[in-house]
Amino acid sequence: MRVFVTGATGFVGSAVTRELLDAGHEVLGLARSDRSVEALKSAGAEVHRGDLNDLDSLRRGAEAADGVAHLAFIHDFTNLTSSGEADLRAIEAIGSVLEGTGKPFVVTSGLLTAPGRLGTEEDPADPDSPAKHRHASEFATLALAERGVRSAVLRLPPSVHGEGDIGFVPMFIDFARDKGVSAMVGDGSNHWAAVHRLDAARLFRLALEAAPAGVRLHAIGDEGVPFREIAETVGRGLGVPVASVAPEEAMDHFGWLGRFASIDMRASGTLTRKLLDWQPEHPALIPDLEAGHYFRTA
Repeated sequence: MRVFVTGATGFVGSAVTRELLDAGHEVLGLARSDRSVEALKSAGAEVHRGDLNDLDSLRRGAEAADGVAHLAFIHDFTNLTSSGEADLRAIEAIGSVLEGTGKPFVVTSGLLTAPGRLGTEEDPADPDSPAKHRHASEFATLALAERGVRSAVLRLPPSVHGEGDIGFVPMFIDFARDKGVSAMVGDGSNHWAAVHRLDAARLFRLALEAAPAGVRLHAIGDEGVPFREIAETVGRGLGVPVASVAPEEAMDHFGWLGRFASIDMRASGTLTRKLLDWQPEHPALIPDLEAGHYFRTA
């Protein structure tokens, strides 16, 4: 299969690119910079120049492929509404090319289920979820299943971890290093679901190969790691104390990350595991933190 991959050189996308190539597929990777071009060439992938705002380039990439994995996203945390709108336009552009072809189209999403309970693949997107900026994109993806596209939504948890992580966990480590304390909100009893990037990459491949049209998939390794355990592990890794921050002070301590430090986002991947015979094989979040690579400095 020749797969057009957006976000092909990102933290998760580069793992998806490697997973597809190692499985014998061809990868046509979207590249918006010379650095991305070189990374794709080094990996053995083909290069397709363009970006998420160049809808014609997205259409051409989709036309040249047997399937599409959409992982690119503009992570502007100061204006996630705008980022979500750009994502929706990209999905609509790619989907317009794939209509009636039966080709697979796997679209990345966040956990769009209501916080405070165990979310499942059967849960529709909740407009009040922390990832509500992806709400319209998820509905647009699933709607393509009725227009001849083997479309699937693949939801990623708050932490997709592994060596080279650039997400929330290293951000919190940086906060702890700078402030000299590893903080949690309240008693840290809120949870984060998590998955190793290499396990997520394998799920993307399996979804492209075999997921039926119109399904929601959950890339979940840990159903819910108490944030207290994350804070304690970070504290040990940095040699700093662990402290509690009152909920009303979370934004003052963490800045915009305060909201993510406070959420209780648990999720199950049981249905996904059964559907695609997918089993996480790589370290869970806490053992990955304990391995030490998160605490190395240049």
